[in-house]
Amino acid sequence: MQTIKGPGIFLAQFIGNEAPFNSLPAICSWAAGLGFKGVQIPTTDTRFIDLQRAAESQTYADEIKGIVNEAGLEITELSTHLQGQLVAVHPVYDTLFDGFAPESVRGNSQARTDWAVKQLHYAAKASQNLGLNAHATFSGALMWHTVYPWPQRPAGLVEDGFKELAKRWTPILNSFDECGVDLCYEIHPGEDLFDGETYEMFLAEVNNHPRACLLYDPSHFVIQCLDYVQYIDHYHERIKAFHVKDAEFNPTGKQGVYGGYQSWPNRAGRFRSLGDGQVDYKKIFSKLTQYDYKGWAVMEWECALKHPDDGAREGAKFIKEHIIPVTDKTFDDFASANTDRETNKRILGIS
Repeated sequence: MQTIKGPGIFLAQFIGNEAPFNSLPAICSWAAGLGFKGVQIPTTDTRFIDLQRAAESQTYADEIKGIVNEAGLEITELSTHLQGQLVAVHPVYDTLFDGFAPESVRGNSQARTDWAVKQLHYAAKASQNLGLNAHATFSGALMWHTVYPWPQRPAGLVEDGFKELAKRWTPILNSFDECGVDLCYEIHPGEDLFDGETYEMFLAEVNNHPRACLLYDPSHFVIQCLDYVQYIDHYHERIKAFHVKDAEFNPTGKQGVYGGYQSWPNRAGRFRSLGDGQVDYKKIFSKLTQYDYKGWAVMEWECALKHPDDGAREGAKFIKEHIIPVTDKTFDDFASANTDRETNKRILGIS
């Protein structure tokens, strides 16, 4: 076993136009001052990283890594959540998701998809140049509009959907394999990979690709009423990234999992700052440590109530207190007895 690395922080929800949130050196200094040890960097804002340059220039990648290291931090992973979403978009979502892409490809779904795929290939090489071994992303969705089967789904629809999703992702997975980096899908409502069953169907279609791994975020399982601790038992070998985010699910006589089109503060299921929700992180950190998770514990702040500054400050402390420094001793070693094979036979009552 080894001690989980952390605390880390996903920068996406904190980036802005005011200091210290408007440049990589400043935001890293801010994060380090709160006690974080690593940063997960989103890749759609060139003020923080130019993904193409990081893929094509080792010198530039070293400069980015140097900025982070100078603040006393490490890069935990890069993130292409928004680009990954655009690898597979059903036309009904075209208008909503166009904002994730550059203006030059908006209104042109094929050009937008091509751009997103190229971004993922850049991400593989950039991760390699930065010395990273995991990468965070979304899968995108072709079938999400059919998640509640009314009218009933036509026979073969789901199978065809996963075949197409696998067709789009297999070349990307191969690029990550060539670069020695695990591609970690965040299992998330709104994606075609939103629970264990959907992940397994996708995995079958990519022939159990060794790089088709997981970003574990239990908050999304709380609001689906999924057993997020048992999930680790099922998929611990594939979990290579970890978002530490809290959530709560409080159904009422008026709404449940689907939220009744209410705003985030008024939904039955909502995200909370660390320690304010229902996720049992003592069990999670114990379980991941037991299975020798080798990655980072990265705080993702999304809270319907609390200010992000407070969420970040409290989150660093929360993760630090939950990381288990692993032992190199067995607690009952003091009672051990030196034995040999003959002694063992006598204890077993055999000759």
